[in-house]
Amino acid sequence: MSTDSSSYPKTRREFLKQSTCGLGFIAFSTVAPSFITQSLRAGAPIAEKDRSILVLIQLAGGNDGLNTVVPYADDNYYRLRPKLGLKQKQLHKLNDQLGFHPACGKMHGLFEDGKLGIIQNVGYPNPNRSHFRSMEIWETASDSNDYLTDGWVGRYFDNACSGSPSPDPAGLNIGNELPDAFLSNQEHNIFSLQGNQGRRNGNLNGLLSGVKGLSYKDDSNANFLQHTLMDTLVTERRVLEKIGNYRSMEEYPQTRLGNALNKVAGLIASGMETRVYFVSHGGFDTHANQALRHKDLLTQLSDAMHAFQSDLEAHALQDQVLTMTFSEFGRRPSENASGGTDHGTAAPQFVMGSQLNKSLLGQAPDLSVGINKDLKHSTDFRSVYGTVLQRWFETDPEPILGGKFPPVDFLA
Repeated sequence: MSTDSSSYPKTRREFLKQSTCGLGFIAFSTVAPSFITQSLRAGAPIAEKDRSILVLIQLAGGNDGLNTVVPYADDNYYRLRPKLGLKQKQLHKLNDQLGFHPACGKMHGLFEDGKLGIIQNVGYPNPNRSHFRSMEIWETASDSNDYLTDGWVGRYFDNACSGSPSPDPAGLNIGNELPDAFLSNQEHNIFSLQGNQGRRNGNLNGLLSGVKGLSYKDDSNANFLQHTLMDTLVTERRVLEKIGNYRSMEEYPQTRLGNALNKVAGLIASGMETRVYFVSHGGFDTHANQALRHKDLLTQLSDAMHAFQSDLEAHALQDQVLTMTFSEFGRRPSENASGGTDHGTAAPQFVMGSQLNKSLLGQAPDLSVGINKDLKHSTDFRSVYGTVLQRWFETDPEPILGGKFPPVDFLA
């Protein structure tokens, strides 16, 4: 007998809308309709316990790398940024050439302890300065003129994870949209949890009971949607219970990023078999009045990363977790007339963990450029990904990245 329910999506459009507006998203089911089977094939990852975990922090909007890792000894920096340039005495010195933004005090402490690595001047050939397109390039790990339908993490799941299904997601996103990095050609257990998810926790049992009471033909789209939604609700309840039971050993900043990383720490500490977590820290599109806004964003980043690493160490999980930031591009070397910076190309990437080999890598950007001219990257971001895949996940990066990229020596 078929039963109608306002909480149950009947179409792909309704399903995806609910998936990004309150429901977590999970992609595994044995009864897939045509719109899904075109892109998914049977298969599920082994996400073994005690294996390496990667936490990705997206700096959305294009972080200004030159005012994050400041080349204070280069006169060109002050020539290009007469107002936005940070004075040497304000900085946390990294060496006799570079210093961290004053807001990055806790990241500086991690750097001095060998737990934070800086990879300088990271980008890609023929850079695209569109937020959407450049983030797509970073998340799919494509060339700038290629358009891929799967992400680099999704291809890692496709190529390196096989075996019997796990009840835990292989990849877990905390945010409003499923990242392109997780898109794959095979079916994997991927879950997306919104930051306000806890408010609906009390309704989960009722929703699950309502969905279980529905009945459709086995080969129908509605049957697939019913099973997918049930899987989603069951996983959501399981994830929320683990988060609710977690007691962190570190005080996190009360920011969106701090709260997200607190949740990630709780899920890792609970023994979840998830291999890749994704969180986003937005607001870096600083075209105007950049100074105070950038300071606030970097304070949030620095404090949250420090709390996360300290929490992992307090739970003796530091050897299992590598954290890595990325942003779609850096900003122009020249400041603009609005007290900000415009879309640029290269910027530093940060890696954090207890297994780092070196703390400062890559060539510093060449600032001998004219006004409104841009940087030329010295490290391809796919070299960083390749290093993570080969040395952290112990898998061949070439079939995942579609080519060979020289490794960056930040992991032993």
